[in-house]
Amino acid sequence: VDAAVWNPAGDGAIAQPYSPERMAGKAQCKAALQRECGLAVQDGAPLFTVVSRLTEQKGLHLVAEALSAIVERGGQLVVLGSGDAALEAAFARAAQAQPRLVALRQGHDEALAHRLFAASDVTLVPSRFEPCGLTQLYALKYGSLPLVRRTGGLADTVVDCTLEDLADGHATGFVFERFDAADLTRALRRAFALWSRPRDWRAVRRQAMAQHFGWDTAAASYLALYHELVSA
Repeated sequence: VDAAVWNPAGDGAIAQPYSPERMAGKAQCKAALQRECGLAVQDGAPLFTVVSRLTEQKGLHLVAEALSAIVERGGQLVVLGSGDAALEAAFARAAQAQPRLVALRQGHDEALAHRLFAASDVTLVPSRFEPCGLTQLYALKYGSLPLVRRTGGLADTVVDCTLEDLADGHATGFVFERFDAADLTRALRRAFALWSRPRDWRAVRRQAMAQHFGWDTAAASYLALYHELVSA
């Protein structure tokens, strides 16, 4: 993640800059995006976002199936992406049926992606497989808790909000196991449960924003491995 490009403290694409120490700007980003997308401007409604190609591999059909679990609990959803025609149509129908709760923006728009990460409370990445993925890393940087399936790089970079990891201060998001809508829905329920505890939500968000996945970290890990191999 290039901190010169993806950094809410100095991002010119978002409505208001913010940082882990000064988070007021995130609420302003949320309200601005809600207005932009025609959603009800409600800070108390958790805002879920998708920034992805709309394909089965990305698990977006699971999001379509579990959409009721978001809106019936008072959440909102904004989807940015394009791909499978059936998925585009499904999200378009949902947005038409509930325009104050669901919005679809088709295509690729990097500036809008910045605004989505800055505004959202949860970023959905329910992939079937994902060698690494940047979406969840951007989400962490912007304090949008990733909700991911435990696979590939998603499993490596997001720590589930289990009781143990919440207590130890390690939790950074929500992780589910099986590639089905029922397991995704259970993870959504955990997200709503944490949202109902603002102090815990803020603590997890701070931990998420503290994560660092720059090349300096990766290079140090490789160097340590090389030293270990040389001395073996």
